[in-house]
Amino acid sequence: MSSARWDILLVGGASGVGKSRAAAQLALEAGAFVVEFDDVVSAVQTVTTAGQHPGLHHFDGIPDTSALGVARVVELQIATANALEPAVLGVVRNRLTVEVPALVEGDYLTPAAAARAIREGAAAGRSVRAVFLHEQDAAQITANYAEREPGAGVQSHRADVSARYSRWLAEQAGLHALPVVDCRPWDTLPQRIRQTLSG
Repeated sequence: MSSARWDILLVGGASGVGKSRAAAQLALEAGAFVVEFDDVVSAVQTVTTAGQHPGLHHFDGIPDTSALGVARVVELQIATANALEPAVLGVVRNRLTVEVPALVEGDYLTPAAAARAIREGAAAGRSVRAVFLHEQDAAQITANYAEREPGAGVQSHRADVSARYSRWLAEQAGLHALPVVDCRPWDTLPQRIRQTLSG
């Protein structure tokens, strides 16, 4: 029997902020199925071309995004996330047909898509919730990458992108009246997410 207070929980946040670890713990506690939205992103990019769906292929032909300025990378990331909103809703609609609770987590979950998913869930008599995790300190994200990917060297440009994208997600979440939870302190993050969702 699931202990979840939700049928579907969307956990959004920028790369390297620690959302996968928190999501895994929340899903385990709730007996929920985990959908890693990055897998969906890879799938839809694989079965489309830039000609068919340019919004999904902004980074094609750019093997090293550090050659671009931080603002430009974030701009392209936001454009990609916006283009992926129908895919988010497709995942949610599919999971609404299943009784097992699901947790969907990923970088490309936008607050706009989450807000629409919540409304669709309510219309179907199901509980869809969303929370966005925020880390504004690029130095902390750099350290997170170093711990997670020790062989990749110092990824300061990638961390700068992530910190700026995290701020954009937090701002957008505020516009849609969706909760934002600071990632630190790490040891209390799952507890603080649960408290936020129970409010």
